[in-house]
Amino acid sequence: MKVFSFSRMALLLLAFCSVVMARDLDQDEALRLRQRGVILPLEQLLKQALDRYPGSKLLEAELEEKHDVYIYEVELLTTEGVVRELDVDATNGQLLKDKED
Repeated sequence: MKVFSFSRMALLLLAFCSVVMARDLDQDEALRLRQRGVILPLEQLLKQALDRYPGSKLLEAELEEKHDVYIYEVELLTTEGVVRELDVDATNGQLLKDKED
């Protein structure tokens, strides 16, 4: 019985840590960060992502904060029909992740 309780506790802790580690920012918060010069304009980073996959279509873009780092998560549909997920550091434009989704 103790093993079951420990497993349940571990799952709850993992779920809690996942929520704490990343949080989505709303458009008002993103605007304030942009106006203060903390993050780059979304348009600039979207251009960078679209230039990486010419002809692709934007599916989704959202700003997240993970471990005190602002990250734009961008999903694109390439001309080959593949969905790509790119994470871009919102403060400097550095590509952090590019994977097939």
